[in-house]
Amino acid sequence: MRRIAILTSGGDAPGMNTAIRAAVKMAQYKGMEVYGIRRGYHGMLMDEIFLIDSRFLSGIIEKGGTALLTARCPEFKDPKYRAIAAENLKRRGIEGLIVIGGDGSYRGADLLSKEHGIKVVGLPGTIDNDIIGTDYTIGFDTCLNTILDAISKLRDTATSHERTILVEVMGRRAGDLAVHSCICGGGDGILIPEVENSIEMLAFQIKQRRNTGRLHDIVLVAEGVGNIFDVEKELKEKVTTEVRTVILGHIQRGGTPSGRDRMLATQMAVKAVELLEAGEGGVMVGVERGDVVTHPISYAWEGTKRNNILDLYRIADIFSR
Repeated sequence: MRRIAILTSGGDAPGMNTAIRAAVKMAQYKGMEVYGIRRGYHGMLMDEIFLIDSRFLSGIIEKGGTALLTARCPEFKDPKYRAIAAENLKRRGIEGLIVIGGDGSYRGADLLSKEHGIKVVGLPGTIDNDIIGTDYTIGFDTCLNTILDAISKLRDTATSHERTILVEVMGRRAGDLAVHSCICGGGDGILIPEVENSIEMLAFQIKQRRNTGRLHDIVLVAEGVGNIFDVEKELKEKVTTEVRTVILGHIQRGGTPSGRDRMLATQMAVKAVELLEAGEGGVMVGVERGDVVTHPISYAWEGTKRNNILDLYRIADIFSR
């Protein structure tokens, strides 16, 4: 395999640029040409494909977001548009493709592989940490540290005004960010989509904290739980303490990637290039118990083993009381 391409798709995540850089450098070391695809599958369809050189890589290791940009492409669900996109790759002699994104991005990659014979390797790039087949995803650790910094600042105000602050963090389907930030940030309550959440129990917990002299609360709420303002309204009806809501939003996505995310992205990208060099495709790269592993790319939505979120939730719940 002499020519490969790389794209980023879905939500941006810190460390994507590190993965791009590592993949390009390793591929070039092995004598491959590497093409970048701007704006994900939309760019593949619109032929926004270019040969990556050293100038493109300069300085991107420490930048958040994605230098290749990302965009939605609903047309890619249509086989005729996938055929056009695949032809844009084949016309340049591109045989392999690295896709950095979530399981939605993996589905597009899987179809390209099955329908058009392009060797595809997926790298898990998403802050939510919600991909089956890997313990951690690129961007999760940086996002976690952003949340922890916010918790630290919010606690000053919560303490000064004796308030309960609901902090909404990202995670539509997964409560990983909420659980990890609750444990690491000393949270005082937690609500996640994987567990049936009781506002009544949260209110009881807050009352118990007041009875023991604790005058503030930081409650982590994953966005997948539902409308946080509905949670706030219901909680206000059950407690006497002042309740405020803070939605961290897209600030969680940005920032310089942590050392852990840079190392994770590098290890995964190197493995992706090695797989393509060996002629393998239709796989995803992950890390399990510290080891870089591979699974069929469809494992991202067909597999059953993710991480020990429920065990961690139990710890977070115990420690928040």
